[in-house]
Amino acid sequence: MRLSRGGSKKRPYYRIVIADARSPRDGKFIEKVGTYNPLLAKDDEKRVVLDTERAKHWLSVGAQPTDRVLRFLDAAGVKERTARNNPNKGKPGEKATERAEERAAKAAEAAAAAEAPAETAEA
Repeated sequence: MRLSRGGSKKRPYYRIVIADARSPRDGKFIEKVGTYNPLLAKDDEKRVVLDTERAKHWLSVGAQPTDRVLRFLDAAGVKERTARNNPNKGKPGEKATERAEERAAKAAEAAAAAEAPAETAEA
C-alpha cells in the first residue's frame, strides 16, 4: 500500500493504491483504495478519503503500507501505528557544530582582546 502521485506541477494529488513493490511509483497498480489531497486543510474530511473495508482486506492478505499510508490507516482506526522517537533529529549536523564552535572561539578571542587594552589604559 502506497501513494501514487497525480496532479500538475506544485499541485500534488495522491491516490492510495495497492501495488507490487517492483512497479514504479506512478505506474501499474492492483487497486485504488483511497485518495489524499495535501492542499486541503488538515481538518477537512475530504483531505484523506479511504475505503477502510478494502484496506482491511489487503492488510489481512499481507499488504505492507508505507509510513505515510500507515499514518492514514492509524487515523482511520484500521491499523495501529507505533510512535517513533528520534532524539537526534533536532540536533545540528557535524559541519554546523564545527561552525558554532569556531564562532564561539572567535567571540572568546574578541572578548579577551577587548579586555586587554582596557587593563593597560587603567595602569
